Amino acid sequence: MELRHLRYFAAVAEEENVSRAAGRLHVSQPGLSRQIHDLEEELGFPLFARSAKSVRLTDAGKVFLGEARAVLQRVDEAVAAARAAAKGAEDEIKVGYAPSLTVQILPATLRIFQAKFPRVRVALHDLSTEEILTAVRARQLHAGLLVRPPRRMLQELQFKELARYPIRVVVAPRHPLAKARVLSLAQIAAEPLLAYSRKEYPEYHELLEEVFGNTRLKPKIAEEHDGVTSIIAAVESGRGIALAPSCIACMVGPRLKLIPVRETLPEIVIGAAWRKGPAPLLLEEFLAAAATAGD
Repeated sequence: MELRHLRYFAAVAEEENVSRAAGRLHVSQPGLSRQIHDLEEELGFPLFARSAKSVRLTDAGKVFLGEARAVLQRVDEAVAAARAAAKGAEDEIKVGYAPSLTVQILPATLRIFQAKFPRVRVALHDLSTEEILTAVRARQLHAGLLVRPPRRMLQELQFKELARYPIRVVVAPRHPLAKARVLSLAQIAAEPLLAYSRKEYPEYHELLEEVFGNTRLKPKIAEEHDGVTSIIAAVESGRGIALAPSCIACMVGPRLKLIPVRETLPEIVIGAAWRKGPAPLLLEEFLAAAATAGD
């Protein structure tokens, strides 16, 4: 089996007529028919149900067409990438990300990816979860690195887990709770909580519901913010405390303290989201780099 067999098969399947497919491919009709028969003989089953005027895919042929198209697309992408590399041309991959959640994964991902593809530009876009998912669906972004969204938000998308982080209580060094080694949910619920915006980060509020759902406690959300930098500034100024993944430690340094929670809480899952279906070659390489960085 060679690539031409797959291309010939795909053309006949799309035209549903050997004569039209032969004209499209600029080959003779008898030669095209022979190639299709050779392919069927090698596979050991018919790909088409034939009539006097047309051909129709069998059930097996429908399955094979999807796989053949994926192979052909991958080959075309590989040729394009190699051609661009040979010419010294630059390509680009667009990635949305959540800064506080990807602060450990993203730099390592970029180092791994750009060591292999130094001429490919990775355009980064700091966006909310909703904005990332919308842009990926609209093909404005190739992928997003973000906290795992609720399943209902992943329509048309695939999600791959990259890392997990425990939840920590974020407090200012002079806060009365700053000297504690661990904090209970009761202590957390008694303090003003600085949270992400419900509109832009619905998954954060679902996490809060999960954390406090099995208790009679209810967090006192004092403020909602549209990003981690404003939450950090608000905590540092003493306006309240926050719940965040442990990975933000490298962002705050000695400015804030991160304290474990006494109760067993769900971990925050960080991963990559992209459109369903075969991924372009560069996106596959970027996702592979992210998986390595998350290990």
